[in-house]
Amino acid sequence: MQFPRPRSQQLAAVMLNPALPALVLLLFLITAIALKQGSDQQQQQQLQSALASEADAMSRELQTRFRAHIDAIDRMASRQAATAIMEERLWREDARHYLDDFDVYQAIEWIDRNFIIRWLEPVDGNLAAIGFNVAFSEARRTALENAVTEGVMDTTGIIELEQGGTGLVIYAPIGAGEDNRGFIAGVFRMESLATLLLTDRVRQQFHVDIVENGRPAYRLSPDAPVRSQYSHTVTIPLANVTWELTLTPTTHWLDQHQSSLPWVTFVTLLVMGLLMSLLGLLVQLVLKRNQDLLKTRHTLEQEIHQREVIQQDLARLESTDPLTGLANRRFFMEDLAHTLMLAERQQHQLALLMIDLDRFQMLNDSLGHQFGDELLVKVAGRLNALSDELVMVAYSGGDEFMVCQQHVEEIDDVIHLLGQIQKCFAEPFAIQGQTHHITATMGIALYPQSGLDGDVLLRNADIALHRAKENGRNGYQFYTEGMLDRELRRLELDKDLNKALAQDEFELHLQPQLDLTSGRVNSAEALIRWRHPDRGMIPPFEFIPLAEENGRITDIGRWVVDAACRQLAQWRNGPLSHLRIAINLSGRELDEDDLVDTIQRALSHHEVPASRLEVELTEEIFIQNIEHNRNQLMRLHELGVHLAIDDFGVGYSSLAYLRDFPVDLLKIDRSFITNVTERRDDATIARAVINLAHNLGVRVVAEGVETDAQLQFLRDNHCDLAQGYLISRPIQPLLLEQMLRDEGLLVSE
Repeated sequence: MQFPRPRSQQLAAVMLNPALPALVLLLFLITAIALKQGSDQQQQQQLQSALASEADAMSRELQTRFRAHIDAIDRMASRQAATAIMEERLWREDARHYLDDFDVYQAIEWIDRNFIIRWLEPVDGNLAAIGFNVAFSEARRTALENAVTEGVMDTTGIIELEQGGTGLVIYAPIGAGEDNRGFIAGVFRMESLATLLLTDRVRQQFHVDIVENGRPAYRLSPDAPVRSQYSHTVTIPLANVTWELTLTPTTHWLDQHQSSLPWVTFVTLLVMGLLMSLLGLLVQLVLKRNQDLLKTRHTLEQEIHQREVIQQDLARLESTDPLTGLANRRFFMEDLAHTLMLAERQQHQLALLMIDLDRFQMLNDSLGHQFGDELLVKVAGRLNALSDELVMVAYSGGDEFMVCQQHVEEIDDVIHLLGQIQKCFAEPFAIQGQTHHITATMGIALYPQSGLDGDVLLRNADIALHRAKENGRNGYQFYTEGMLDRELRRLELDKDLNKALAQDEFELHLQPQLDLTSGRVNSAEALIRWRHPDRGMIPPFEFIPLAEENGRITDIGRWVVDAACRQLAQWRNGPLSHLRIAINLSGRELDEDDLVDTIQRALSHHEVPASRLEVELTEEIFIQNIEHNRNQLMRLHELGVHLAIDDFGVGYSSLAYLRDFPVDLLKIDRSFITNVTERRDDATIARAVINLAHNLGVRVVAEGVETDAQLQFLRDNHCDLAQGYLISRPIQPLLLEQMLRDEGLLVSE
């Protein structure tokens, strides 16, 4: 399988590609061209906007000046209309004043009512126009007649003048209607009009075209060349004539308004691209050189590593456990001391884990030492798979393993490792042709919180391991402050436990079981209590696990058997003579070969029938070492002792033992009863267990009954017996007898 190269190698390969400098230069060139095109488009838009501003300003100026001349002609006509008699001398004098004030006029004329030019000033150059009929066409006549009728100005537009050239004539009527005495006309030659109305800057920098009624009327061309691709047209209304004025700039004007920034940007980016390409070539040379040096260094490091591996292998031969192949305890502690020095120097945390295989000793004793050795080898193989530069696994001895995790940044790192260890035990172990489910319990001590040297960490991890076992095995526990004190108290309790049996400090308490058919009590479960002379009443969960660890559970079990038989003997002739007592057996007790003999001796000694005694085993204990257990239970059954399976439903075994073993009673675990009225799944399981047991001829008792609703559910589903706080807590025998008598729950004879 070919693995992908690391990103660093991929990046180096790209950087060393010969085409990279050319690609960089091409990228800069494309960017420069794109920026120049964008700048050119923006500049063209700016030029068009400036040209439009020039044309609009010219239009406004032309209208303003032309309006002034129209108003002047109109004022002259108004004065003539106010004069009773028009005298030629006075008229000419007035006309010359206007000619002096306004240089733009070609001539000022008086036209009579028959549209004939009679007077004009100046006469020089305009003599040919005297006697000319200005109504030379039907359209002109109609326009002039309308001007007379309405008393408004009339403009000819651009025409061929009678005195020569092209121009514009403005007619102002002298009076309106019947009072009309002709017109005062202002004649404009286009050359003079353009010279006066258009500034020198406009005439020098722009080509001007005037279009009137869709036809070219006048053109003003400067000497300088123009750029025809730039132009702007505006509409100019002049009296009753409309002009379209088109402005085309000269190259000089364009040069003044154009910027060299696009070319500067293009050249700058091109130079930068060239420099970056040269820099890329230089970087490639440096990288190639470094790559060669790294290869040489890697070769040297490999040789050094090989020598170190050889040295480590030699050291491991002296520090490895021969059975499991893991590091032994001595090597682990030496490595731990070195690791602690590094952790102190680098201010890092580390975790020390103690792993204990649950019930290994029982399996080893019952299935043989060869089985135990094979199991240890297989467990070591799975744990060793977790080893790396930060995790070291070692075999401590017996059924214990040790793990050191370095460079712990946060507690989640340890939690993750614990999860990995638990996965090692998720699958069963195949040993000697059979599969076995093995679990493990772990204790964890952290540096520096739980200790500063290896011995203290190991001790505290072991204390945490014991605490985890007390909490039910197949779990883990971190060492915390106060655990050492608790461990010391546990050791004191362990010593006191030795005296408890000798000094008769144990008490027998009984929890009744209600028969749901008869409504009476005919059986009870025996539960041991320890009345310590100094600490008072100590509950079983504090001393039973301790007794199982130190092996005294067998002695305690014998005490319970004897106490139960002694109590049954006391009730022999009383109202509780038919009451049956159930006692719990541990796995260690069941492994004792003289268990049946011990029970038989107690029954015989107290003269109690075997049918009055019942033994309870948890489902987990029931299926361990099946062949040995079958023999023990068959002997008890032949003796007449009843057999009950406790905590039914929480195990993982096959139900074949219900067929092969002499089971009299199933006890539904309290975890299914607690929510039986709320959770449909729990109700379904409870009903299934009841039906299964009844079909096999086995009675059923439900544990943990605490509410009337739970009790009614059990009655409705034909459960045989109920046990729990709703009926009674575990109490002393005398109190039980009194309670049954007071509540009328005594079994009938």
